[in-house]
Amino acid sequence: MNNRKDKFSSKMESIPPSGIRKFFELCIGHDDIISLGVGEPDFPTPWVIREEAFYHLEKGHTSYTSNWGLIELREEICKYLERFNLFYDPKTEILPTVGASEGLDLVLRSILNPGDEIIVCEPCYVNYQPLSALCDATVIHLDTSKTGLYPTAEAIEKACTSKTKAVMFCSPSNPTGRIIPEAELKKIAEVVKKHEIWCLSDEIYCELIYDNHKHVSIGSFPGMKDYAIIFNGFSKAFAMTGWRIGYIAAPHDLLVQCCKLHGYNTICPPIFSQYAAAEGLRNGWAEVERMRISYQQRRNLMLNAFKEMGLSCFEPEGAFYMFPDIRSTGLTSEQFATELIQKYNVAVVPGSCFGEAGEGFIRCCYATDINKIKIAMERIAELVKQKTKK
Repeated sequence: MNNRKDKFSSKMESIPPSGIRKFFELCIGHDDIISLGVGEPDFPTPWVIREEAFYHLEKGHTSYTSNWGLIELREEICKYLERFNLFYDPKTEILPTVGASEGLDLVLRSILNPGDEIIVCEPCYVNYQPLSALCDATVIHLDTSKTGLYPTAEAIEKACTSKTKAVMFCSPSNPTGRIIPEAELKKIAEVVKKHEIWCLSDEIYCELIYDNHKHVSIGSFPGMKDYAIIFNGFSKAFAMTGWRIGYIAAPHDLLVQCCKLHGYNTICPPIFSQYAAAEGLRNGWAEVERMRISYQQRRNLMLNAFKEMGLSCFEPEGAFYMFPDIRSTGLTSEQFATELIQKYNVAVVPGSCFGEAGEGFIRCCYATDINKIKIAMERIAELVKQKTKK
Protein backbone atom coordinates (compact mmCIF):
# COMPACT_ATOMS: atom_id res chain seq x y z
CA MET A 1 0.00 0.00 0.00
CA ASN A 2 1.51 3.30 -1.07
CA ASN A 3 -0.67 5.60 1.00
CA ARG A 4 -1.50 3.72 4.17
CA LYS A 5 -2.91 6.78 5.95
CA ASP A 6 -5.92 6.62 3.63
CA LYS A 7 -6.58 3.14 5.02
CA PHE A 8 -7.16 4.36 8.58
CA SER A 9 -10.11 6.04 10.26
CA SER A 10 -9.63 9.81 10.08
CA LYS A 11 -11.54 10.08 13.33
CA MET A 12 -9.07 7.82 15.12
CA GLU A 13 -6.14 9.57 13.47
CA SER A 14 -7.30 12.82 15.06
CA ILE A 15 -7.24 11.36 18.59
CA PRO A 16 -3.90 11.76 20.37
CA PRO A 17 -2.48 8.90 22.48
CA SER A 18 -2.80 9.20 26.25
CA GLY A 19 -0.19 11.51 27.74
CA ILE A 20 -0.28 9.43 30.93
CA ARG A 21 0.68 6.27 29.10
CA LYS A 22 3.46 8.12 27.26
CA PHE A 23 5.33 8.83 30.49
CA PHE A 24 4.44 5.39 31.87
CA GLU A 25 6.09 3.74 28.87
CA LEU A 26 9.27 5.74 29.51
CA CYS A 27 9.52 4.08 32.94
CA ILE A 28 9.28 0.50 31.70
CA GLY A 29 12.61 -1.30 32.08
CA HIS A 30 14.13 1.56 34.07
CA ASP A 31 14.22 0.57 37.74
CA ASP A 32 16.11 3.75 38.55
CA ILE A 33 13.13 5.93 37.65
CA ILE A 34 10.69 6.84 40.43
CA SER A 35 7.22 7.03 38.95
CA LEU A 36 4.64 9.45 40.29
CA GLY A 37 2.81 9.11 37.00
CA VAL A 38 0.24 6.35 36.60
CA GLY A 39 -2.68 6.44 39.05
CA GLU A 40 -2.40 2.93 40.40
CA PRO A 41 -2.29 1.74 44.02
CA ASP A 42 1.03 0.24 45.06
CA PHE A 43 -0.80 -2.30 47.23
CA PRO A 44 -1.75 -5.76 45.96
CA THR A 45 -5.44 -6.56 45.86
CA PRO A 46 -6.54 -7.52 49.42
CA TRP A 47 -6.26 -11.23 50.16
CA VAL A 48 -9.95 -11.68 50.95
CA ILE A 49 -10.74 -10.58 47.38
CA ARG A 50 -8.04 -12.70 45.73
CA GLU A 51 -9.11 -15.73 47.76
CA GLU A 52 -12.68 -15.40 46.47
CA ALA A 53 -11.40 -15.38 42.90
CA PHE A 54 -9.25 -18.46 43.55
CA TYR A 55 -12.26 -20.27 44.96
CA HIS A 56 -14.38 -19.67 41.86
CA LEU A 57 -11.53 -20.53 39.49
CA GLU A 58 -11.02 -23.82 41.37
CA LYS A 59 -14.75 -24.50 41.04
CA GLY A 60 -14.49 -24.00 37.29
CA HIS A 61 -16.61 -20.87 37.23
CA THR A 62 -15.04 -19.54 34.04
CA SER A 63 -18.00 -18.88 31.75
CA TYR A 64 -19.64 -15.76 30.43
CA THR A 65 -22.22 -14.12 32.64
CA SER A 66 -25.30 -12.27 31.51
CA ASN A 67 -24.52 -9.00 29.72
CA TRP A 68 -26.00 -7.42 32.85
CA GLY A 69 -23.47 -9.20 35.06
CA LEU A 70 -23.91 -11.35 38.14
CA ILE A 71 -26.98 -10.49 40.15
CA GLU A 72 -24.96 -11.11 43.34
CA LEU A 73 -22.60 -8.29 42.38
CA ARG A 74 -25.40 -5.92 41.39
CA GLU A 75 -27.14 -6.52 44.71
CA GLU A 76 -23.97 -5.75 46.66
CA ILE A 77 -23.43 -2.59 44.61
CA CYS A 78 -26.93 -1.40 45.43
CA LYS A 79 -26.41 -2.04 49.15
CA TYR A 80 -23.18 -0.06 48.95
CA LEU A 81 -24.71 2.89 47.09
CA GLU A 82 -27.38 3.23 49.75
CA ARG A 83 -24.63 4.63 52.00
CA PHE A 84 -24.69 7.73 49.80
CA ASN A 85 -28.49 7.96 49.58
CA LEU A 86 -28.48 6.46 46.11
CA PHE A 87 -31.23 3.92 45.58
CA TYR A 88 -31.20 1.65 42.54
CA ASP A 89 -32.85 -1.57 41.40
CA PRO A 90 -30.13 -4.23 41.07
CA LYS A 91 -32.01 -5.94 38.25
CA THR A 92 -32.50 -2.93 35.99
CA GLU A 93 -30.40 0.06 37.08
CA ILE A 94 -26.87 -1.33 37.60
CA LEU A 95 -24.55 -2.46 34.79
CA PRO A 96 -21.13 -3.97 35.64
CA THR A 97 -18.53 -2.96 33.05
CA VAL A 98 -14.93 -3.70 32.11
CA GLY A 99 -13.61 -0.94 34.32
CA ALA A 100 -15.27 2.43 34.76
CA SER A 101 -13.62 3.50 31.49
CA GLU A 102 -15.75 1.10 29.44
CA GLY A 103 -18.79 2.41 31.27
CA LEU A 104 -17.93 5.95 30.23
CA ASP A 105 -17.55 4.91 26.59
CA LEU A 106 -20.88 3.04 26.65
CA VAL A 107 -22.74 6.03 28.07
CA LEU A 108 -21.23 8.61 25.74
CA ARG A 109 -22.05 6.52 22.68
CA SER A 110 -25.55 5.94 24.01
CA ILE A 111 -26.44 9.61 24.62
CA LEU A 112 -24.48 11.70 22.10
CA ASN A 113 -25.43 12.52 18.53
CA PRO A 114 -23.23 14.42 16.06
CA GLY A 115 -23.36 18.12 16.88
CA ASP A 116 -24.47 17.66 20.50
CA GLU A 117 -22.50 19.65 23.04
CA ILE A 118 -21.04 18.12 26.19
CA ILE A 119 -19.54 20.29 28.92
CA VAL A 120 -16.29 18.76 30.18
CA CYS A 121 -14.93 20.27 33.39
CA GLU A 122 -11.16 20.67 33.06
CA PRO A 123 -8.58 19.66 34.16
CA CYS A 124 -10.14 16.25 33.65
CA TYR A 125 -9.35 12.57 33.25
CA VAL A 126 -7.72 11.98 29.88
CA ASN A 127 -10.53 9.73 28.55
CA TYR A 128 -13.32 12.28 28.69
CA GLN A 129 -12.51 14.46 25.70
CA PRO A 130 -11.35 11.82 23.17
CA LEU A 131 -14.30 9.52 23.83
CA SER A 132 -16.69 12.47 23.44
CA ALA A 133 -14.99 13.55 20.21
CA LEU A 134 -15.30 10.02 18.80
CA CYS A 135 -19.06 10.48 19.08
CA ASP A 136 -18.80 13.58 16.84
CA ALA A 137 -19.94 15.71 19.77
CA THR A 138 -18.68 19.21 20.42
CA VAL A 139 -16.67 19.35 23.62
CA ILE A 140 -17.21 22.55 25.61
CA HIS A 141 -14.05 22.99 27.69
CA LEU A 142 -14.97 24.40 31.09
CA ASP A 143 -11.85 25.86 32.72
CA THR A 144 -11.92 25.40 36.51
CA SER A 145 -8.44 26.79 37.17
CA LYS A 146 -9.93 30.12 38.28
CA THR A 147 -12.49 28.54 40.64
CA GLY A 148 -10.33 26.37 42.87
CA LEU A 149 -9.98 23.52 40.35
CA TYR A 150 -13.60 22.42 40.65
CA PRO A 151 -16.63 23.43 38.56
CA THR A 152 -19.26 25.90 39.74
CA ALA A 153 -22.95 26.00 38.96
CA GLU A 154 -22.55 29.52 37.61
CA ALA A 155 -19.90 28.44 35.10
CA ILE A 156 -21.93 25.42 33.98
CA GLU A 157 -25.01 27.62 33.58
CA LYS A 158 -23.08 30.02 31.34
CA ALA A 159 -21.78 27.13 29.22
CA CYS A 160 -25.23 25.67 28.57
CA THR A 161 -26.86 26.22 25.17
CA SER A 162 -29.78 24.69 23.31
CA LYS A 163 -27.36 22.02 22.04
CA THR A 164 -26.06 20.99 25.47
CA LYS A 165 -26.65 17.29 26.08
CA ALA A 166 -24.57 16.62 29.17
CA VAL A 167 -22.05 17.85 31.72
CA MET A 168 -19.24 15.62 32.94
CA PHE A 169 -16.96 15.82 35.98
CA CYS A 170 -15.05 13.74 38.53
CA SER A 171 -15.27 14.26 42.29
CA PRO A 172 -12.92 13.53 44.02
CA SER A 173 -11.00 14.66 40.98
CA ASN A 174 -8.44 13.03 38.82
CA PRO A 175 -6.06 14.90 38.37
CA THR A 176 -6.47 17.51 41.13
CA GLY A 177 -7.76 15.61 44.18
CA ARG A 178 -10.38 18.34 44.73
CA ILE A 179 -13.91 17.60 45.91
CA ILE A 180 -16.85 19.65 44.69
CA PRO A 181 -18.36 21.12 47.89
CA GLU A 182 -21.82 19.85 48.78
CA ALA A 183 -23.37 23.33 48.55
CA GLU A 184 -21.94 23.76 45.03
CA LEU A 185 -23.10 20.30 43.97
CA LYS A 186 -26.61 21.18 45.07
CA LYS A 187 -26.54 24.28 42.86
CA ILE A 188 -25.15 22.26 39.95
CA ALA A 189 -28.03 19.80 40.37
CA GLU A 190 -30.50 22.68 39.96
CA VAL A 191 -28.77 23.77 36.72
CA VAL A 192 -28.89 20.20 35.41
CA LYS A 193 -32.60 19.88 36.13
CA LYS A 194 -33.36 23.34 34.72
CA HIS A 195 -31.73 22.51 31.38
CA GLU A 196 -32.78 18.83 31.47
CA ILE A 197 -29.31 17.54 30.60
CA TRP A 198 -27.45 14.41 31.63
CA CYS A 199 -24.97 14.69 34.48
CA LEU A 200 -22.08 12.23 34.18
CA SER A 201 -20.51 11.90 37.63
CA ASP A 202 -17.28 9.91 37.93
CA GLU A 203 -17.08 8.83 41.58
CA ILE A 204 -14.42 6.13 41.43
CA TYR A 205 -12.31 7.85 44.12
CA CYS A 206 -15.19 8.35 46.55
CA GLU A 207 -13.70 6.02 49.20
CA LEU A 208 -10.35 7.80 49.17
CA ILE A 209 -11.27 10.93 51.13
CA TYR A 210 -9.25 12.58 53.88
CA ASP A 211 -9.59 14.59 57.07
CA ASN A 212 -13.20 15.50 57.88
CA HIS A 213 -14.44 15.64 54.31
CA LYS A 214 -17.19 13.37 53.06
CA HIS A 215 -18.38 12.16 49.69
CA VAL A 216 -21.70 13.46 48.43
CA SER A 217 -23.09 12.17 45.15
CA ILE A 218 -24.95 14.57 42.90
CA GLY A 219 -27.40 11.74 42.28
CA SER A 220 -28.59 11.97 45.89
CA PHE A 221 -30.27 15.37 45.49
CA PRO A 222 -34.04 15.51 44.96
CA GLY A 223 -35.10 14.87 41.38
CA MET A 224 -31.59 13.97 40.19
CA LYS A 225 -32.09 10.26 39.65
CA ASP A 226 -33.57 10.96 36.21
CA TYR A 227 -30.48 12.91 35.16
CA ALA A 228 -27.50 11.49 37.06
CA ILE A 229 -25.26 8.79 35.61
CA ILE A 230 -22.90 7.47 38.28
CA PHE A 231 -19.62 5.80 37.36
CA ASN A 232 -17.69 3.81 39.93
CA GLY A 233 -15.52 0.74 40.21
CA PHE A 234 -12.99 -1.25 42.18
CA SER A 235 -9.65 -0.26 40.65
CA LYS A 236 -8.69 2.51 43.06
CA ALA A 237 -10.17 1.90 46.52
CA PHE A 238 -9.82 -1.90 46.35
CA ALA A 239 -6.49 -1.91 44.44
CA MET A 240 -8.05 -3.95 41.62
CA THR A 241 -6.74 -2.13 38.55
CA GLY A 242 -5.87 -5.29 36.63
CA TRP A 243 -9.19 -6.98 37.34
CA ARG A 244 -11.02 -4.50 35.06
CA ILE A 245 -14.26 -4.21 36.95
CA GLY A 246 -16.46 -1.14 37.25
CA TYR A 247 -20.13 -0.25 36.97
CA ILE A 248 -22.72 2.28 35.89
CA ALA A 249 -25.71 3.25 38.05
CA ALA A 250 -28.31 5.00 35.91
CA PRO A 251 -31.93 5.00 34.72
CA HIS A 252 -33.00 1.73 33.15
CA ASP A 253 -33.88 3.14 29.75
CA LEU A 254 -30.34 4.47 29.35
CA LEU A 255 -28.75 1.23 30.54
CA VAL A 256 -30.77 -0.72 27.96
CA GLN A 257 -28.93 1.25 25.27
CA CYS A 258 -25.58 0.85 27.03
CA CYS A 259 -26.08 -2.89 27.43
CA LYS A 260 -26.63 -3.37 23.70
CA LEU A 261 -23.20 -1.95 22.92
CA HIS A 262 -21.69 -3.71 25.94
CA GLY A 263 -22.98 -7.02 24.58
CA TYR A 264 -21.47 -6.47 21.14
CA ASN A 265 -18.24 -5.08 22.55
CA THR A 266 -17.02 -6.92 25.68
CA ILE A 267 -20.05 -9.12 26.56
CA CYS A 268 -19.34 -8.91 30.30
CA PRO A 269 -16.50 -8.35 32.76
CA PRO A 270 -14.54 -11.51 33.69
CA ILE A 271 -16.70 -13.70 35.91
CA PHE A 272 -13.99 -14.15 38.57
CA SER A 273 -13.58 -10.36 38.75
CA GLN A 274 -17.30 -10.01 39.39
CA TYR A 275 -17.30 -12.60 42.18
CA ALA A 276 -14.18 -10.99 43.69
CA ALA A 277 -15.67 -7.49 43.56
CA ALA A 278 -18.81 -8.67 45.33
CA GLU A 279 -16.67 -10.14 48.09
CA GLY A 280 -14.76 -6.88 48.34
CA LEU A 281 -18.00 -5.03 48.99
CA ARG A 282 -18.94 -7.57 51.65
CA ASN A 283 -15.66 -8.01 53.50
CA GLY A 284 -12.90 -5.81 52.08
CA TRP A 285 -13.46 -2.59 54.01
CA ALA A 286 -10.78 -3.02 56.66
CA GLU A 287 -8.13 -3.20 53.95
CA VAL A 288 -9.63 -0.24 52.09
CA GLU A 289 -9.34 1.83 55.26
CA ARG A 290 -5.76 0.70 55.85
CA MET A 291 -4.81 1.84 52.35
CA ARG A 292 -6.69 5.12 52.71
CA ILE A 293 -4.81 6.00 55.91
CA SER A 294 -1.51 5.25 54.18
CA TYR A 295 -2.42 7.50 51.25
CA GLN A 296 -3.29 10.31 53.65
CA GLN A 297 0.13 10.06 55.30
CA ARG A 298 1.82 10.22 51.90
CA ARG A 299 -0.39 13.12 50.85
CA ASN A 300 0.71 15.11 53.89
CA LEU A 301 4.38 14.43 53.17
CA MET A 302 4.09 15.45 49.51
CA LEU A 303 2.02 18.56 50.24
CA ASN A 304 4.54 19.80 52.80
CA ALA A 305 7.37 19.19 50.37
CA PHE A 306 5.73 21.26 47.64
CA LYS A 307 5.07 24.08 50.10
CA GLU A 308 8.71 24.02 51.21
CA MET A 309 9.94 24.34 47.64
CA GLY A 310 7.60 27.27 47.06
CA LEU A 311 5.14 25.70 44.64
CA SER A 312 1.48 26.61 45.07
CA CYS A 313 -0.74 23.57 45.50
CA PHE A 314 -4.30 22.99 46.67
CA GLU A 315 -4.58 20.39 49.42
CA PRO A 316 -6.30 17.35 47.88
CA GLU A 317 -9.41 16.33 49.80
CA GLY A 318 -9.57 12.98 48.03
CA ALA A 319 -8.16 10.57 45.40
CA PHE A 320 -4.36 10.13 45.43
CA TYR A 321 -3.13 12.95 43.22
CA MET A 322 -1.54 16.34 43.76
CA PHE A 323 -1.60 19.09 41.13
CA PRO A 324 1.10 21.67 41.93
CA ASP A 325 1.47 24.89 39.93
CA ILE A 326 4.91 24.94 38.25
CA ARG A 327 4.52 28.18 36.26
CA SER A 328 7.07 29.93 38.49
CA THR A 329 9.77 27.78 36.89
CA GLY A 330 9.17 29.34 33.47
CA LEU A 331 8.66 25.88 31.95
CA THR A 332 5.57 24.46 30.31
CA SER A 333 4.16 21.38 31.99
CA GLU A 334 5.53 19.21 29.15
CA GLN A 335 9.01 20.76 29.46
CA PHE A 336 9.01 20.34 33.23
CA ALA A 337 7.97 16.67 33.09
CA THR A 338 10.42 15.89 30.30
CA GLU A 339 13.39 17.50 32.06
CA LEU A 340 12.42 15.84 35.34
CA ILE A 341 12.47 12.35 33.89
CA GLN A 342 15.54 12.86 31.69
CA LYS A 343 17.77 14.55 34.26
CA TYR A 344 16.33 13.53 37.62
CA ASN A 345 14.76 10.10 36.93
CA VAL A 346 11.33 11.09 38.28
CA ALA A 347 8.18 10.63 36.21
CA VAL A 348 5.15 12.90 36.58
CA VAL A 349 2.35 13.74 34.13
CA PRO A 350 2.16 17.15 32.44
CA GLY A 351 -0.99 19.01 33.40
CA SER A 352 -1.67 19.72 29.73
CA CYS A 353 -2.60 16.04 29.31
CA PHE A 354 -5.77 16.86 31.26
CA GLY A 355 -6.90 19.70 29.01
CA GLU A 356 -5.78 23.25 28.35
CA ALA A 357 -6.81 24.27 31.87
CA GLY A 358 -4.09 21.96 33.18
CA GLU A 359 -1.24 23.79 31.49
CA GLY A 360 1.22 25.11 34.05
CA PHE A 361 0.59 22.22 36.45
CA ILE A 362 1.90 18.68 36.87
CA ARG A 363 0.07 15.66 38.29
CA CYS A 364 1.90 13.68 40.95
CA CYS A 365 0.44 10.42 42.23
CA TYR A 366 1.20 9.61 45.85
CA ALA A 367 0.09 5.98 45.67
CA THR A 368 3.80 5.23 45.70
CA ASP A 369 6.19 3.91 48.36
CA ILE A 370 6.71 6.68 50.91
CA ASN A 371 10.51 6.39 50.80
CA LYS A 372 10.44 6.79 47.03
CA ILE A 373 8.19 9.83 47.44
CA LYS A 374 10.75 11.41 49.76
CA ILE A 375 13.53 10.92 47.21
CA ALA A 376 11.33 12.11 44.34
CA MET A 377 10.41 15.29 46.17
CA GLU A 378 14.07 16.06 46.84
CA ARG A 379 14.78 15.72 43.12
CA ILE A 380 11.81 17.85 42.11
CA ALA A 381 13.00 20.49 44.57
CA GLU A 382 16.41 20.51 42.85
CA LEU A 383 14.79 21.19 39.47
CA VAL A 384 12.53 23.89 40.91
CA LYS A 385 15.47 25.57 42.65
CA GLN A 386 17.51 25.53 39.45
CA LYS A 387 14.73 27.08 37.38
CA THR A 388 13.57 29.70 39.89
CA LYS A 389 16.94 31.00 41.12
CA LYS A 390 17.61 34.62 40.23
